[in-house]
Amino acid sequence: MNPVRQLLKVKGGQVWSLSKDSTVLDSLNLMAEYNIGAVLVLEEGRPIGIFTERDHLRKLGAQGKRPEEVLIEEVMSRDLLTVSPDQSVRECMALMTEHRIRHLPVIEDGQLIGLISIGDVVKDMIEELEFLVDQLQRYITGLR
Repeated sequence: MNPVRQLLKVKGGQVWSLSKDSTVLDSLNLMAEYNIGAVLVLEEGRPIGIFTERDHLRKLGAQGKRPEEVLIEEVMSRDLLTVSPDQSVRECMALMTEHRIRHLPVIEDGQLIGLISIGDVVKDMIEELEFLVDQLQRYITGLR
């Protein structure tokens, strides 16, 4: 199974983020502009929270709060799980499944180097399985 580092090489390390003083509307505009489902909240370059589509729905939608009046700090998820670039994609899938989350910040030497989503993990796992199937087919048919 590939390490997260390999996944980031393919995907890239771009992370969309905002400060805790940004509004929910700022984050929604950013997510819409880049077609992403989450925005990290950074303070001095370090992740202190994450704001997701799910946070918007559960914390604002049902309560009728106006996104332009609510600071992201008020509604972001604060308990971030993070992974290192040397962890396996399989470990990330297990963490995401166990904790019912869709995004994991990747931290190396105390620095944010990327963000992976459940979609990134699933794509990587599918590519790995397709490779294994191809290798098995070659072995069975003698095409080594």
